[in-house]
Amino acid sequence: MSTKGPENEPAETEPTETPEAGSTDTKTASDTDRVPEASRWHLALREITTGNALVAVLSVVLAMFFGSLMILFTDEDVRYGLSYFFARPSDTFYYAWEAISGAYVSLWRGAVYNDLGGTFVQQIKPITETLKFAAPLTLAGLGIGLTFRAGLFNIGGRGQMLLGGAAAAFVAVRLDLPMIVHLPLAILVGALVAALWGGIAGLLKALTGAHEVIVTIMLNYVGYYLVFYALTRKSLLQAPGSGNPKSSPMPESAILPDLLGPQFNLHAGFLLAVLATFLVWWILNRSSLGYRFRAVGENPSAARAAGINVGGTYFSAFLISGALVGMAGVNQVLGSVTDGATSGLDAGIGFDAITVALLGRSRPFGILAAGILFGAFKSGGFFMQASEGIPVDIVLVIQSLIVLFLAAPPLVKAIFRLPTKEA
Repeated sequence: MSTKGPENEPAETEPTETPEAGSTDTKTASDTDRVPEASRWHLALREITTGNALVAVLSVVLAMFFGSLMILFTDEDVRYGLSYFFARPSDTFYYAWEAISGAYVSLWRGAVYNDLGGTFVQQIKPITETLKFAAPLTLAGLGIGLTFRAGLFNIGGRGQMLLGGAAAAFVAVRLDLPMIVHLPLAILVGALVAALWGGIAGLLKALTGAHEVIVTIMLNYVGYYLVFYALTRKSLLQAPGSGNPKSSPMPESAILPDLLGPQFNLHAGFLLAVLATFLVWWILNRSSLGYRFRAVGENPSAARAAGINVGGTYFSAFLISGALVGMAGVNQVLGSVTDGATSGLDAGIGFDAITVALLGRSRPFGILAAGILFGAFKSGGFFMQASEGIPVDIVLVIQSLIVLFLAAPPLVKAIFRLPTKEA
C-alpha cells in the first residue's frame, strides 16, 4: 500500500475526462495562454515607461524630423519657392536648408553656446539658462519616474508642485530666521507637505484599490483651489495691502543662492536636482525599499506572493514621489520666481515632467539627461523665435511628438526596422 504526498507524487498525470458536448468547461490552449486584461495594461505601461533606451533616442530623432517639416511649412521663403518649384527647384531646396539649419542653429545658440555674444558671459549664458530650466523638470521627473518603477502612474504633479511651493512660500514669508535655518526649513516643509499630498493617492490605492490616475487628476484641482484660497487670504499667503492672489516676495534668507554670480540666473536648485538624482538612484538600486518598488512594478501578484506588502509599497512610492515633485515647486518659488508665489507657479512643469520621465525611461540619470534636453528646448525655443521668427509652439509640437513616439515603441521599431522581442 502506498500513500500519496508531496514527496512521492506520481510522475504520470491522471487521465482527464472528455467534456460532454455543449459543456461550458471546455478549455483550449489559447484560453489557458490568454493574458488577463489587467496584466496587458501593466505590461504595456512597463514597456512604455522602462523600455529600450534606443527607442527613446530614436523618438527624439523622429520628433525633430517632423518638427523640421513644420518649420518648412511655416517658412514664407519656402512657400514662395514652392510657387515656382518646377521652374527652378534649386531655390526651394536652398530656402528649405536655410530655414531648417537656421532654426536649429538658433536653438543651439539659445540653449548651449551663443558664438555671437559680445562677451564670455553672454556666450555661455544660454547653457546656464538651460540648466536653470532643467532643475524643476528633473526633480519632478524623478518623482514621476519613481512611481513608474513601482507600476504606478502619477498624474498629480501639478497639485504636488503647487502644495509644495505654497508651503515653502508660507515658511519663507511668515518666519524671520537666519538663512542657515530659514532656507533649509522652507525646503523641508515644502517637500513634506507635497509628500503628504502625494501620499493621499497612495493611501487610497493601498486601502481601496482606487485608480491612481483618477485620484491624482482630481487632486490637481483640489490642490489648485486650496492654493488659490490661501493666496486670497491675508492670514495665509496673500501679500499685505494687495488685492491680487499673490504672496509677498521671498526674503533673502529663504532664496536659493546663485551658483555663478548675479550675472546668471542659475541657482542652487540645479544642485538639488543632481543630488536628488543620486538619491533616487541609490533608493532604486541599493536599498531594500527600491527592490520592493521594482518587484511590485514588475509583477505585483508575484511580489505579494513573495511576502511584499504591495499596498505599503504603493503608499511609500507616492510619499517619495510627492516629495520630489514638491521640490520642483520649491525650486520655482525660492529660486526661479522669487517675487511672490502665485497659483501658476507650476508653469506646466507637472505635466512636462511626465514626458521627461518617459524619455528618461524612468532611470534617474536618464531623467537628468532628459530634463537637460527639455530645458534646452525651453531656453532655445525663445531665442529661435526671436532670431528666426519661428513660432515657439513648434518646440511644443516636438515635445508632444516625443510623447507620441514614446507611447508607441512598436511604431518606432517598425520605422527603423529594429528587431522585436519575438524576433
